[in-house]
Amino acid sequence: MTSREPRAALTSYAGEKIHVVTGRLAEFSLRAMLNELSRKLEFTYTLDVLGITVAALMTPEWVARKIQIPSDATRILLPGYCEGDLAPLAAITQLPIERGPHDLRKLPRFFSQEAGTSEYGAYDIEILAEINHAPRLELAAILAEAARLQSDGADLIDVGCVPGETWVEVGTVVRALREAGHRVSIDSLNVREIADATAAGAELVLSVNSDNRHAAADWGCEVVVIPDDPASGAGLEESIEMLATAGVPLRIDPVLSPIGFGFAESLNGYLEVRRRYPDAEMMMGIGNLSELTDVDSAGVNVMLLGICQELGIRSVLTTQVINWARSSVRECDLARRLVYHAVRNQVLPKHLESGLVMLRDTELPEYGDEELRRLAEEIKDTNYRIFAERDQLHLINRATHITGRDPFAMFDQLLSSEPKNLDAGHAFYLGFELAKALTALTLGKNYCQDEALDWGHLTIAEKHHRLARGRPAADRSQQPED
Repeated sequence: MTSREPRAALTSYAGEKIHVVTGRLAEFSLRAMLNELSRKLEFTYTLDVLGITVAALMTPEWVARKIQIPSDATRILLPGYCEGDLAPLAAITQLPIERGPHDLRKLPRFFSQEAGTSEYGAYDIEILAEINHAPRLELAAILAEAARLQSDGADLIDVGCVPGETWVEVGTVVRALREAGHRVSIDSLNVREIADATAAGAELVLSVNSDNRHAAADWGCEVVVIPDDPASGAGLEESIEMLATAGVPLRIDPVLSPIGFGFAESLNGYLEVRRRYPDAEMMMGIGNLSELTDVDSAGVNVMLLGICQELGIRSVLTTQVINWARSSVRECDLARRLVYHAVRNQVLPKHLESGLVMLRDTELPEYGDEELRRLAEEIKDTNYRIFAERDQLHLINRATHITGRDPFAMFDQLLSSEPKNLDAGHAFYLGFELAKALTALTLGKNYCQDEALDWGHLTIAEKHHRLARGRPAADRSQQPED
């Protein structure tokens, strides 16, 4: 198996002469960063400070009229907020054109990406995603859930039956899933349910032990063999031998136990099975940890898939029923790529998969108090800038520099100055942004005005309400100079 979307090769800037475009307000900070980065990463640069205070208000068409490109430049770097079709710039130069990060503090990471990870995204662990208690659901709901699970990265849709009952419609459901393009497994010990499901196209049976192994040869498909007693492993070896003798293809799952019920010893069971059967296919059902532990599921899933990758366990069964595990399939999809790359390349699984870093950010770059004071002195317009760092919120425009950690107190202080540009829409906007900024301080995340907080793969992009094309009318005072 390979990634559907391998990560593209990252760029090395060594030896290049980069023509960087910016506005007047960012010039000082940007030049300081570029001086350090160019020495460290062995590139040179020119800085084109165009006639606008806020670089975020640039458009490619306007930049094309103003830019002065040196004859020896090898690349053009625009501000991240310079949105729109780059065709006007491409019409005046053959040089490659890139947009930098929206947040100036992220420029070191932007430049420091190393080449050589173009293979990142490959994987060899298969994800089985279970639809729990499928007999309780309508067919339309099952098909809709299967589509969501497949979109999140599931390779097989596992149809979960109800123990102690016989589901007479299982064949109909499996057939419908197959017709919708899904690979299907059946999660049951009931011989009749399994027979109907496999006849309808299920390719894998979860699970087989001494209760139903006698019928396995009749199903014509691969099975997952489990012990009769997970705590002791009793019955596992006998079932494996019987199925192997009958020529039934199988995967072995010694069964993962929850914490407090033999978790550590159950991990040892996977080690023992791998030692005893070095070439056998294996599976791990990871829901007993991700669903049954009071902790966000992403870290649990990464840890368990790391174990699977090192032991050669090439399939996992997951569920996403409880709320803290509601994105487990997507997490497993990202995790399998991360652990594959780490194990195959013998590198730490670090700074490779930002989609799994959700609660706190990887790093917290700062402007620093001195730089924020300088910015406050240089701002010449009434637009409010919001910053959050060093446990403090900052609200800045040409007449104001309010700091604190309580947005309500800060807003009261702002109102006491009787600002002329604070209509209801603008007040709502500031409240929304200050709430985001306080959340960032509380959790240890980066805050960048008009940007969504980074929740990893759960991030939902936000519209840019402060910028001229979308911000409140009271804030539309800064326009490009022609």
